[in-house]
Amino acid sequence: MERRDFFKKAAVTAGAAALGSSTLEAGTTHQPVDNRKPMNVTFPEKRPLIVYSDRPPLLETPREVFTSALTPNDQFFVRWHMPDIPTFIDPDKFTISVNGLVNKELKISLNDLKTKYEQVDVTAVLQCGGNSRSAFTPTAGGIQWGSGAMGCARWRGVRLKDLLDKAGLKKEAAWIGFNGSEKAAYYETPNFIRELKLEELDDHVILAYEMNGEDLPYLNGYPLRLIIPGSYSDSWVKMLSNITVTNEYKKLFFMDIAYRVPDNETEGETPEKKFPKTKPITKMNVKSIIGYPTNGSTLSHKSEVVVRGVAWDDGHGIKKVLVSLDGGKTWKESLLDSGRLGRYAYRAFRFHFKPTGYGKVKIMAKAINNLGHEQPLSKDIPWNHGGYKYNGIDEVTVEVV
Repeated sequence: MERRDFFKKAAVTAGAAALGSSTLEAGTTHQPVDNRKPMNVTFPEKRPLIVYSDRPPLLETPREVFTSALTPNDQFFVRWHMPDIPTFIDPDKFTISVNGLVNKELKISLNDLKTKYEQVDVTAVLQCGGNSRSAFTPTAGGIQWGSGAMGCARWRGVRLKDLLDKAGLKKEAAWIGFNGSEKAAYYETPNFIRELKLEELDDHVILAYEMNGEDLPYLNGYPLRLIIPGSYSDSWVKMLSNITVTNEYKKLFFMDIAYRVPDNETEGETPEKKFPKTKPITKMNVKSIIGYPTNGSTLSHKSEVVVRGVAWDDGHGIKKVLVSLDGGKTWKESLLDSGRLGRYAYRAFRFHFKPTGYGKVKIMAKAINNLGHEQPLSKDIPWNHGGYKYNGIDEVTVEVV
């Protein structure tokens, strides 16, 4: 399929997933919804995924994908904010602009990025700040994701720092604004623009045109997207078209209202009394998910079972993943992969056991990072009105027969 005419060749029918109802008391958290199934109809360049909307495309990766450190491109989740996404992008004519408080404004082609700058690779987890939002009751505003609004890929591109060095920053430069090509359906809807403090910039922040050795999938931001390892994906602007350097922070909807949590020690509040002061979500907290077995699976008595999953944080690194088979009374250490993909990537884990009894067994996984931060039980996570940053201990229940 030619990317220049992407959606003309795509006939996609999708509907919002049924959310169901809950009788849990107000202001609680619990395990995210885990009973949604992928649709039979596929989006271009994607296998069947869990669908919440087709305009804008909102697609979730099924649990069973999370058994290895890299997420395949065709199973990688999709999250757009605006319904108007370009249907025609000519890679030979595409340019990205660098302007504002720079000594020389730039218009850089895709070919220039690939041939005139040092090429770098960063393997990093991309996770929506609202991943697992369905764990909050009452319902927090936003997409009611299960646990699959995330993925890990090897991103290739150029350092943002190198582009800014080429343009030359003026001495008063302090902020960098990023704008993509998606547009709102109504003129009053604010554009999706994110800002980054210049002091937050390091060599791992890149503009990527490749994902797992291939061109970026169209739905994941082709032809160019911003990569900020360790941070939630709301700042990873897709179809990046413009970079503007400024001397001060500009008030923006997607910085000042959306993607914020209570600015207190627990980052929590109650539905009846929202905390007045908020702060943006930035760095990811420690988390893990079990990819195999899945909820409702049947295991054979005394068979050799290998529990598999992935764990990650904001780049401090995963120290260990513990597994419990008795409701959290006792924990045993799993086997982690080598970590060769780097500190921003998933660490895949494995845990062997042989079921000795019959009936239902709850398998729980808890990650601990190098700072000693560990996942809490889901019930111990404070509620927040945006449903952000859920990282409860993951659970799956299987039947031994």
